[in-house]
Amino acid sequence: MKKKLFAIFGPIVFSFGLIAVLFTSSYRVNLSDPNILKKAASSMSENVLKGDVIKNEALSKQQYVPFFGSSELSRISPFHPSVLAKKYHRGYQPFLLGAPGTQSLSQYMMMRSAGEQLKHKKVVFIISPQWFVKEGVKEDYFNTYYSQLQTLDWLFSLKKITPADRYLARRLLSFSIIKKDQQLSDMLKKIKANQLPSAVQLNKMRTKWNILKREDEMFSDIGLKNKQSQIDHAIQSLPNNYKVSELTALAEKIGKKETTNNPFELKNNFYNGRIRHRLKKLKNSQKNWDYRFSPEFSDFQLVLHQLAQEHTEALFIIPPVNQKWSDYTGLSQKMLEEFAKKIKFQLNSQGFNRVADFTRMSDQSYFMEDTIHLGWKGWLAADQQIKPFLEKQLTPSVYHLDPAFYSKAWQQQIPEKLKEPI
Repeated sequence: MKKKLFAIFGPIVFSFGLIAVLFTSSYRVNLSDPNILKKAASSMSENVLKGDVIKNEALSKQQYVPFFGSSELSRISPFHPSVLAKKYHRGYQPFLLGAPGTQSLSQYMMMRSAGEQLKHKKVVFIISPQWFVKEGVKEDYFNTYYSQLQTLDWLFSLKKITPADRYLARRLLSFSIIKKDQQLSDMLKKIKANQLPSAVQLNKMRTKWNILKREDEMFSDIGLKNKQSQIDHAIQSLPNNYKVSELTALAEKIGKKETTNNPFELKNNFYNGRIRHRLKKLKNSQKNWDYRFSPEFSDFQLVLHQLAQEHTEALFIIPPVNQKWSDYTGLSQKMLEEFAKKIKFQLNSQGFNRVADFTRMSDQSYFMEDTIHLGWKGWLAADQQIKPFLEKQLTPSVYHLDPAFYSKAWQQQIPEKLKEPI
């Protein structure tokens, strides 16, 4: 009888005990320890990206500059922004906010949960054309970086419903992980209908929100990986003085040395691990790929909304695709140029005028380290934009947002028909 009772009530008692520990313990991540923030800056760990306390503490410091992006941030070379900033003792340290699979929706939730920590701050944002596929972000990618905490942060902060909120609610409701949460789905349906969640609905979610916040306060530094050893190793290849001509020659030398086993100027280990065994299958495999029409354009508008909301100054970087590789796979460089035209229209027409578009650098040797990721000369070219952007006093941007960018009409807009914004 006792065993049956324990089987029934044991898990309930344990759950209440765990909640009691969470709310009564005085333990918190020691955010005054500079080593934690230093590790987190190059971590790209899920607990940092999906959490609040470490990220927001770092962004409250002047020295940390958010670099939003995806998998290109994880590839450390002597010309990576984190390496150049450390080697040449710049007054900033990149805080890498992205990982393979992060796209506009997760970037927006990170930004929104940071709130005023981004006010009047500078950020660098790398736009990957590969995000803008027909279906938008893959469910697996979304699920990996979906943050219950940041979603509830958003819901509990709402005072009035904006076009951005309505679009986000509608977009979230398209994902299965959201549909499985009935309480959350009901709240999102109200927001989609331009209504605030009721007090009853919020109160039902409040305990969950408080538990998630407490878990973030206590555990977000556990297993905090970082790339500091890779950064320190890469620094050793750089000359003592920052001279563009000398660094360009070095980038050429390293790129040539590391791309010797294939005709596409792909990094040797990338080619061996990802390409060699299926090379024949990849011939003309991308000739029908198209990045011009996608819900990602409207997801990206959420990012612009948040940057404008906090009067954040942003430098946007558009990488190219390795032309030697695209010639083999059939991926259209003309299509990529049209994608760049469309995304630049979305940026420029709303006052986001700091855009480094490298689309036409696709045929430059060693600009990319593989098929789609910035390489030795690519990061160095990006640094010619990043360095002055972060070091100089800037005239504040004037943003004027247009909710039409949330529409399906914009997602399907043909770039060729766009005129230059006035």
